[in-house]
Amino acid sequence: MNVPPVGVRRRPGFLVSAAAFVVVVAGMKAAASLINPFLLALFIATICAPPLAWMHRRRVPDTLAVVLIVLAILAAMLFLSLFVGNSLNTFTQNLPGYQDRLTGKLSEGVAFLNRFGVELSGDTVSEYFNPGSAFRIARNLLSGFSGVLANGFMILLTVTFILLEASGFPAKLKAAFDQPETTMARFQSITDSVNRYLGIKTIFSLITAAAVFALLTVTKVDHAGLWALTAFLLNFVPNIGSILAAIPAVILALVQLGLGAAMLVGGGYLVINILIGSILEPRFMGQGLGLSTLVVFLSLVFWGWILGPVGMLLSVPLTMILKIVLESNAETHWIATMMGSARAVASPRAAEDSPTKPNAAA
Repeated sequence: MNVPPVGVRRRPGFLVSAAAFVVVVAGMKAAASLINPFLLALFIATICAPPLAWMHRRRVPDTLAVVLIVLAILAAMLFLSLFVGNSLNTFTQNLPGYQDRLTGKLSEGVAFLNRFGVELSGDTVSEYFNPGSAFRIARNLLSGFSGVLANGFMILLTVTFILLEASGFPAKLKAAFDQPETTMARFQSITDSVNRYLGIKTIFSLITAAAVFALLTVTKVDHAGLWALTAFLLNFVPNIGSILAAIPAVILALVQLGLGAAMLVGGGYLVINILIGSILEPRFMGQGLGLSTLVVFLSLVFWGWILGPVGMLLSVPLTMILKIVLESNAETHWIATMMGSARAVASPRAAEDSPTKPNAAA
């Protein structure tokens, strides 16, 4: 039997690491109700860090700066709680009527196709294609968001303590680690990346919500504010968020105003998403997230499964943090490389193969 030399520790095998990963994931899923408010508080504090630093540079006392920021957050949370609650109640009351009218539209479509020789059964179409589920998905998303806001006091209290601790955090890092410069640089890299992403994403999500509200108000679709809020929240969900946000509004336009209005609303959503999501946002975001498109989609599924709607909204920042942490360790650097985009991998390789690079043999 091979015995490792004295003083040499055996590294845990793959099965042990996989088992530990499963245990951690199961624990996070079981404790999602506790983790979600803390994660929201952490990311709200991250967004509030630049205004706090700006006021610190203007020699505003730290306590006063934190109080001003917390009051702004409190006002926003109260507005959202009242708005979401009232809008959800009204929409829930009208939902049965919308579903009945949608069923009637579906029956008319089936009868229209049958006249042209396309044999379809209304029951079969309803079984495999149920547009009313889009309403339920939007309602569940907003209900989950409203449930998180119910923990508003805990979130606000946590944000307050995080902001109060922010000024003394660098000194704690210097006292706690042997190489504080390296640790601080790593922490600053994580904070800057997440802060930049969340800041830009929040600004363009607000612009998207305003454009959607204007579109639905002009076309006179019911609950324009509710669908604008849905567009704002789902804009944080990568790849499919903007599509999911458009579906309930387009279906409601079809039920309420007819096919022409539905096509107009769908075209308006398409223009908004192309202009903001495909042109303006990537230009301000820079070279992108540094994440593979497949990884972004899988992170959406993974974090959404573990943490629910909050995990879907924060899937990209959480995956970015995980990637940066993996990059900082030599043993896990290859995992971070596999998570990266092809452009991020090709850029350093192109730099190495550049003819302008000095030749070592010269």
